[in-house]
Amino acid sequence: MTEVALPPLVVTMGEPAGIGGEIALKTWLHWRDGARFFLVDNPDRLERLARSLDLDVPIRPIREPEDAAKTFDEALPVLPVELGAPCEPGKPNPAHAQAVVHSIERAVALVREGRAAAVVTNPIRKQTLYEAGFEHPGHTEFLATLAGDRVTPVMMLACPGLRVVPVTIHLPLKEAIARLSADAIVETGRITAAALTSDFGLKQPRLAVAALNPHGGEGGHLGREEIEIIAPAADRLRADGIDVTGPAPADTLFHLAARKRHDAVLCMYHDQAMIPLKTIDFERGVNITLGLPFIRTGPDHGTALDIAGTGRASEASLLAALSTAAAMARRRACAKRGSVVA
Repeated sequence: MTEVALPPLVVTMGEPAGIGGEIALKTWLHWRDGARFFLVDNPDRLERLARSLDLDVPIRPIREPEDAAKTFDEALPVLPVELGAPCEPGKPNPAHAQAVVHSIERAVALVREGRAAAVVTNPIRKQTLYEAGFEHPGHTEFLATLAGDRVTPVMMLACPGLRVVPVTIHLPLKEAIARLSADAIVETGRITAAALTSDFGLKQPRLAVAALNPHGGEGGHLGREEIEIIAPAADRLRADGIDVTGPAPADTLFHLAARKRHDAVLCMYHDQAMIPLKTIDFERGVNITLGLPFIRTGPDHGTALDIAGTGRASEASLLAALSTAAAMARRRACAKRGSVVA
C-alpha cells in the first residue's frame, strides 16, 4: 500500500457502560499502523477505567482533531464529551444517550469537514437510546440520515476470507421477507460492486447471491422468491457487467472452497449474513457502511455489558476496524492524487 499522509481517524464513544472504552484503551496500546486516531469521549471516564483495569494508557484531552498527531505517541488523544450522569460499567443509563449521539454526530461532521479520515464507531446499545427517544433502527440508518438525502446505506460485514452484505438489515424476519425486492437486491449489488473496486482495489469483483429459501426454493416448491425476485435481480446485475453467481442455497456459500470463489455474498436478511461471519471469525469481524460520502467502519460485536469493566474484552475487532478504515482512506486519498495503490 502506498504510504500517504492522512488526517487522524476518529473513534466514537459508543455505549459508555459497555466495553467500548476498554477496547479503545487496549487498541492504543497495541496499535502499530502509521495512521493516528483520537476518541470523541469523556476523558475522566477513560482515566478511571484505565486505572481500574491497570492499563498504562495516559489520556490527553485535545481541543482540535489536528492535535491528535502530536499527542498520539505519548497519550491517547480524546476530544471531550460531557456525560449526563456518572457511568458504571455494565449499567446503561438513558441519561448517557445524548452524549452517545453527540459523539457520532461530531465524528461524522469532522470527517465531512476533512479534519478526520474516517469514522470508526464503538458499539451502541440501541435499547438505551430508544428509551431516550432515538428513532433510528441502528448505526447504519442513523449515519445515512447524517449523510443527507438520497443516500442508500449498505451494511458490509468483513473478516479475513469473507465479506457478506445483507440486503435487508434491522427488520423482524417476517418483515424482511415481505420487503425483499429485486430493486433492493440490484441497488445493494451495484453499491457493493462499486465499493469493492474503489475501496478494496478489486478490478472485477465477484458477487455471489444467496437464495432465501431452503435448497434455493426447490424450483418453487419451497418458495417462489428465487424465481420471482432474486434470479431476475441477479440477471439485471449481470446485464450491468457485474460478475454474479446465484442465487445459490445459502448452505453452500460459506465453506472454505466456496469462499475462494467470490469476493462478497449478497444475503437476503440480517442473520443469513451475520451467522457465517461470526462463526468463522467472531473476534476480527468489521462492520463497514457502504454508500456513504464518508468512510465508516466499526467492530462487529455489541456492548458486552456482562463483561464490561472486567478487563476481559478483546480489542481485536476494533483494531481490525481501524486498520480497515485506514486502508480505505489511503486508497481514496491515492485515487484523488492519481497514485497507484499497491
